[in-house]
This record gives sequence, structure tokens and C-alpha cells, in this order.
Amino acid sequence: MTRPEGSSSWENGTPGTADMARIRSLVAELANQDGISPTKARESLVAIGKPAVPYLVEALGADDDWMRWEVAKTLSQIADPSSAAVMADSLEDRTFGVRWLAAMALINMGREGLPALLQALIERADSPWLRDGAHHVLHDLCQGRLRKVLRPVLQSMEGPDPSVEVPVAARGALQALKDLA
Repeated sequence: MTRPEGSSSWENGTPGTADMARIRSLVAELANQDGISPTKARESLVAIGKPAVPYLVEALGADDDWMRWEVAKTLSQIADPSSAAVMADSLEDRTFGVRWLAAMALINMGREGLPALLQALIERADSPWLRDGAHHVLHDLCQGRLRKVLRPVLQSMEGPDPSVEVPVAARGALQALKDLA
């Protein structure tokens, strides 16, 4: 069965032409600072879920702090693991609120967001903002079976030379995480 051009295909996760236009419009509405419009747009985007993620990830590169905050808030509520890498990158955003929401997104993703976060720590452990955000995420997720995996990374962050110790601990945690699967 074929769909007419521009028809909706939310049920299989692939937006049709009309859906893509609606998503783009909702993402653009996040920049509106009138108070009601961005909230309604965010709620609609969260309801759409995964199909909206690529458009939100693209919008996260905006220069406007308000827009990045709204996008990060939306992504944190969707919590789709496909945005984990960009959320890990956003732990280094110049705006504290965006960094906080990026951490919340990774926490909401749970175990599925950890590989991107650990990879970011391997590559950029010299970033204090990244380490601070990662500490928050790892602390929240450090329970159950993940405790044994994540505890060494947290300890390395609290050690005397985290920029040297964290990549080693993160690499070990990434491997241990794969072994748990």
C-alpha cells in the first residue's frame, strides 16, 4: 500500500512531507519568546517524539540562547538515544541552562545515553564543563548493575588529575558497558 505524497507516516517513524513541514514549523516556534507558543510547540514536538529529533538536533546549533534552551528542553523530554552525542556535546554549551538540560536528557536516556557520554569524556576530558555535567549524569545513573561500571569514572573525576585519569576510566567503563550487554 502506498501513501499519497505528503501524507502522514508517524506510525512507522518516518515523517511524510506534510509532517516534515509541521515539525519545522514547530521547531521554529520554539524561538518565539511569548511564553505560550514555545510551550505548545514543545508539547507537540514531544508528542511527535523520535521523528522530530533530527530537526531539533539541527536547531541546537542556533546562536540564540533561548532557542538552544527550548530545543534542549524538548530533547530532554523526548530522551531519544539518537540525540545522545549532541547532548553530550551540549554539556559544554556556553549557557548553564542548556548544559543542565543536556545532562537531564542523558539521565532520561539512562544506559542508552552512556556510550556517547563516555566517548565524549575519552575525547575531551580536559573540559571542566563536560566533566561537571558528566559527573551529574553518572552520579544519577550510578545504581544497580551500572554502579560497578560507572563508579571508577566518578572516582577519576574526583581525583587529583581528572584530565588524565578520566579518559582511562571512561574507556574502561565503555568496554564494561559493552560487556554487560
